[in-house]
Amino acid sequence: MNPEILEGFLQASLPMSLMATAAGSLLGLIVGMIPGMTISTGIIIVLPVTFVLDPVISVSLLLGLYVGGMMGGSFAAVLLNIPGTPSASATAIDGYPMSVRGEAGLALGTAIIASFIGGLFSFFCLYFIAPLLAEVALQFRAPDLFSLVFFGLTIICSFAAKSLVKGLLSAVIGLMLVTVGMDPVMGTARFTFGEVNMMGGIHFLTAMIGLFAVPQLIENLISSQAGQSDERAQSRIISLLPNLKQLSRMIKPVSIGSITGAFLGILPGVGGPIAAFISYDYTKKLSKNQQDFGKGCIEGIAAPESANNAVTGGALIPMMTLGIPGDPVTAILIGALMIHGLSPGPLLFMERGDFAYSVIFAFFWANIFNLIIALSALRLLVKLLATPKALLMPSIAILCVVGSYSLRNNFFDVYVMFFFGLLGLAMRWLNMPVVPLLLALVLGGQLEEHLRVALTGSRGDVSIFFTSPVSLLFLILSMVSIIWSFYSARKGKKDG
Repeated sequence: MNPEILEGFLQASLPMSLMATAAGSLLGLIVGMIPGMTISTGIIIVLPVTFVLDPVISVSLLLGLYVGGMMGGSFAAVLLNIPGTPSASATAIDGYPMSVRGEAGLALGTAIIASFIGGLFSFFCLYFIAPLLAEVALQFRAPDLFSLVFFGLTIICSFAAKSLVKGLLSAVIGLMLVTVGMDPVMGTARFTFGEVNMMGGIHFLTAMIGLFAVPQLIENLISSQAGQSDERAQSRIISLLPNLKQLSRMIKPVSIGSITGAFLGILPGVGGPIAAFISYDYTKKLSKNQQDFGKGCIEGIAAPESANNAVTGGALIPMMTLGIPGDPVTAILIGALMIHGLSPGPLLFMERGDFAYSVIFAFFWANIFNLIIALSALRLLVKLLATPKALLMPSIAILCVVGSYSLRNNFFDVYVMFFFGLLGLAMRWLNMPVVPLLLALVLGGQLEEHLRVALTGSRGDVSIFFTSPVSLLFLILSMVSIIWSFYSARKGKKDG
């Protein structure tokens, strides 16, 4: 064995390093569960503590928080129908219906196992094929990135197929809202109407909290005033972990999610939400029981959860090999390493190979501790279902307000959160799908930026999207995705 690999493993396996990893995983699970709290925010809060620690211990703590935060977001999504992180939005689609049926433990157990497998798969990608994958991904130009994001946007058709007009209207509203703020290319203000606070645009997390949390809080308030029974508090937890038959059903979605998440994690700026929704969509397309999705099935949890945890290892690949952050968290990690006098990139493997491999093995231990801590605390977390709504709902409301404010330390974001809450409530009453709006908010900015950069570079020649082999491949996949969505919907109506 390479002595640097062995030295890296030993450094990451020291008692203090392991304790830091475990502490980071626990903090990450807590941060991920709180609506409005981001992993980036959690790492920034902890970052000053790492200044006085050894670099390996510091990285172990931060990677534990990174991995734990990804998994923690699914707990709030399953138990409360309020995703703790953007990546958990897809998990809530099937996770919360299972919770209402009294299968919260099974849903959480599925999420934990799928997250662990996805994270472990991305560890092997990071360890074995990091340089190769990073080299391929970094060859993507603006037309290729546009086609990739457009490919992700075609998922809207899957959620709009039942009611095409309502689904596309939801997506159009999202794309319109994305244009508010500063022009990404020209740097001029757009649709701000003279309001300084709107120049920063609409933060996705603020919109997500409003769309998910406020309608849920209002519906719970209405149901309690109407004297309706609390299904969640009365439901008995029959099973905590999937049985062998259920585990076998997870193989295909976990495989799709792990591969999708690891690859998309390598692409700078793509992130977990896109990977989660793409894996969810294609798992649904390849399933023989498409009608079960959205009603509470473990495949709908396994795919996005394995994807968003596989993104973590994928995002570390360009950071470790080329010094380019794959997402906001890895950008903060680069800053943390620079504080310790270490610069991520190819030279890191040449000059400090032992430290580079200690980072890789710290990521491995983070996934191990994440699994152990999450499973050991699972029964305690499930007991949140029995918490009286008189205590739970006001606490969630306060956390939503605090979370919205803390994103940019601006009370204007709280007003924006309430606006999206009212919008989400109106969409529920009109039976309009919220997911297309969310996807448009996630992907709209990147879609516009890559489109305009590509057209600027080609002087307005749209053929650039068809002459690039990678771009053409993603455009073909987009057409297949759209046609497949409507074919499946039409077939479902005929069968029904």
